[in-house]
Amino acid sequence: MTRRAVVTGASSGIGEATARLLRSRGWDVVGVARRADRLEALEAETGVVAHAADLTDADDIAGLETWLGETGGVDALVHIAGGARGSDRIEDGDAEDWRWMFEANVLSGQRLVASLLPLLRRAADASGHADLLFVTSTAAQVAYPGGGGYNAAKAGEAMLVRALRQELNGEPLRVIEIAPGMVRTEEFTLNRLGGDQDAADKLYEGVESPLVAGDVADVIVYALDAPGHVNLDLVTLRPVAQSAQHLLARGPLTTR
Repeated sequence: MTRRAVVTGASSGIGEATARLLRSRGWDVVGVARRADRLEALEAETGVVAHAADLTDADDIAGLETWLGETGGVDALVHIAGGARGSDRIEDGDAEDWRWMFEANVLSGQRLVASLLPLLRRAADASGHADLLFVTSTAAQVAYPGGGGYNAAKAGEAMLVRALRQELNGEPLRVIEIAPGMVRTEEFTLNRLGGDQDAADKLYEGVESPLVAGDVADVIVYALDAPGHVNLDLVTLRPVAQSAQHLLARGPLTTR
């Protein structure tokens, strides 16, 4: 039976890569993001069904729930949308940036769970299991200077995931957390740094083989395609050059 996944953040980066890979593996995929034009281009190329929505808007999430219920339900929620704004010290931070990060990374997840859980339960009853997968970050695990707002938002999302897994104990629902470290995508760092391309490029300067969106998509799809009784509670992945959140090698990787 063909399974259907909702992939948020599907207009770029990890979300787009995941939507593409799921389609190539035979899934039906609904791509959700704000930018309808990019979703429509993805739909024309891959068959991912475009559904434009702002996940910080409760009405848009309610509309997504209604549309999914009318068009076949959903077997997997793959919540990748989110993001970071700013890299200021806490004392210099912009409260509106912090508010946006909490809404985009935490409240969007809570609203999606509240709206889509009945559909996911229905799918689990029909097929044996359903999935809720969240892409958090190693920023949820270790704080760093200039990351306070993003650390707080991603830690909040990670706690949502871990509490949800316990609340759903006894149901055939897998709750999966994927926490990437350094990933070079077209927009994440650029958006975080206010569009400063030079500053974004400098972050990755000299780093051999940072992760790319497809690397994270591979892990996401592996988790979803694993046997239904196997739950990958938490997968942390980093490039080899990043041994820890604060320990990043710049230059060629060589043996001693």
